[in-house]
Amino acid sequence: MSSEMLPAITETSNVEKKQDISEDQEESQKPTLGEGFEPISKRQMKKLIKQKQWEEQRELRKQKRKEKRKRKKLERQCQLDSNSDGNDRKRIRRHVTHSTLRLIIDCSFDDLMVLKDIKKLHKQIQRCYAENRRALHPVQFYLTSHGGQLKKNMDENDKGWVNWKDIHVKPEHYSELVKKEDLVYLTSDSPNVLKELDESKAYVIGGLVDHNHHKGLTYKQASDYGIDHAQLPLGNFVKMNSRKVLAVNHVFEIILEYLETRDWQEAFFTVLPQRKGAVPTDKACEGPSQDKQAGRVEDGSHSDSSEEEHSSSEPDPPREAAKQDKEHGAESAVSSPPP
Repeated sequence: MSSEMLPAITETSNVEKKQDISEDQEESQKPTLGEGFEPISKRQMKKLIKQKQWEEQRELRKQKRKEKRKRKKLERQCQLDSNSDGNDRKRIRRHVTHSTLRLIIDCSFDDLMVLKDIKKLHKQIQRCYAENRRALHPVQFYLTSHGGQLKKNMDENDKGWVNWKDIHVKPEHYSELVKKEDLVYLTSDSPNVLKELDESKAYVIGGLVDHNHHKGLTYKQASDYGIDHAQLPLGNFVKMNSRKVLAVNHVFEIILEYLETRDWQEAFFTVLPQRKGAVPTDKACEGPSQDKQAGRVEDGSHSDSSEEEHSSSEPDPPREAAKQDKEHGAESAVSSPPP
């Protein structure tokens, strides 16, 4: 190679090195998200800016939603106040006729029940309260001897009961609150059959869920206190294929229904659950198979009171739901005694 070509080759090599160095510097100056990430494009940058703005406005959107809810609530309230059609529940309540009849649930059997049955009684009382609140002829509702396990369970599982309206919750025994001559204890063991309801009286329902372990207890208590007693005229109007024992709320609802219709048969068939197999006495079919079934019921081999109860979160369920059989086994039954 000639000496004239060496300077030319050296110059070319130096130029290439300078170009490589400049390219490296440009690459290093490009914006990146960090080591190992590609540069951010304009579209990605716009997305990041929008996301940041969305996060910053979160509290503002929350406040706007809150204001919107308040405005709608105020609008609904104004509509209720101006509604003259009588379709809303509050206006219906203004037209009810309050009965002077006092209906008492005697809660003095607390020590005879286990916790499971206390909870059943609590739910039956909830149903009674709900039905009385929506009835066209609500009664003067009393809970007496309220305390012990029942009160504790209500305090723990239904704290709103302290705000219940149109109910008298008393720790005293009913005999301390009502004159003896005004009291009538409803019990299936009584030989007296109730024909009419005297609205000047106070009728007592025994708040006892015991699966028929304490037969005749409510009748004995009424006799010991020397007060009147009676049974509902169930046997005069109804023939059932199951035990003639009704839950506290069933008795309560039958009385409310009778005050509205003044018809015992309609009251019984409106309230009694389908599983009872109730039919009018004048239409009951007499046959060998039915006789055998009735025999099984009367000798106690079948007891619906052992079934589990369906819980209810709200103290004010629909009337149709209240008619379903979800409360079982109250000794407070006021049905006709077995033949």
